[in-house]
Amino acid sequence: MAEVSAGHQRNAREVMAATRPMAEDDPAKSWWYVATTLTIMTGLLGIAAAAPWWPVRLVASVFGALVMVRMFILYHDFMHGSILRRSLLARVVLLSYGYLVLVPARSWRFSHNFHHAHPGIPSDASAGSFPLLTTDMWREASWLKRARYRFSRHPIIILCAYITVFAYSLTIEAFLENPKKNWDSLLAIAVHSALVAGVWWFGGFEMAFFAVILPMIVASMIGAYLFYVQHNFVGMRIVPGEEWSNYQASLDSCSFLRVGPIMRWFTGDIGYHHVHHLNAAIPFYRLEETMAAVPELQHPVETSLTLKDILACLRLKLWDTRSGKMLTYAQARQLAS
Repeated sequence: MAEVSAGHQRNAREVMAATRPMAEDDPAKSWWYVATTLTIMTGLLGIAAAAPWWPVRLVASVFGALVMVRMFILYHDFMHGSILRRSLLARVVLLSYGYLVLVPARSWRFSHNFHHAHPGIPSDASAGSFPLLTTDMWREASWLKRARYRFSRHPIIILCAYITVFAYSLTIEAFLENPKKNWDSLLAIAVHSALVAGVWWFGGFEMAFFAVILPMIVASMIGAYLFYVQHNFVGMRIVPGEEWSNYQASLDSCSFLRVGPIMRWFTGDIGYHHVHHLNAAIPFYRLEETMAAVPELQHPVETSLTLKDILACLRLKLWDTRSGKMLTYAQARQLAS
């Protein structure tokens, strides 16, 4: 691992400069990842559609959903311009995938850019992420605002993300808010609906369920939780407004999700989220290399996908400026009493 010379504490600009050599795409490698991921995903979903025995269809469907998560990371990186930026073919392939899985380019770009510009900033806005209020903001909020906040951060939103996040927020809501700007949200709804209807018509409900609906349910749920845990975890810190910078927010308000090699593959190394937020131009396959090369990135707050850590993360709801911690609603009530 790289080391910083004794007596020299690098500033944000120097650390950012140290990450730039890794912000280089290898088109051949990127195409290999796109092609292999697309092939594996298509094969698994094909088995889920056509296998004669339902347990085989179920297993293929769930694993196909996991590969869909990886495919989404490739789409995500393409939209950041970190892979295959100049490839027209990649644009056709990956944007088509986005429409098929209810992630239209226009609303995704707006919401995700907003997310990257405001990490670790308390707000009731839900664009690109889950809203986050401080305990002071919570105490001053109306009952209606509190109810909306409770609902938006409830685990049911994650469990039902196929409907709540992808079918509604990224598509229907985006189109209704600005039909002229987000016209492709309507296209995504039409394309995805046609996919479900076409498979159902061709092979019946079971084929549509195992090949499209169940994989979308599982992949959407995993994707939504990954968004949640990356900015709502035990040990995170919200940087005060006067101290806020993208550099500091990347280190303090973005998690390092430590998972094994299999889940690293399925999640496209998005667990190195503090590295990704510091420099979104780094391709997913160079995030580990970047963390190893930059000492300032080697001591993030970690979480995992163990049941204990998942439940702990889901309970955290409010940021308390006094204690400098994320709190549950119960803990916030205790502090207020």
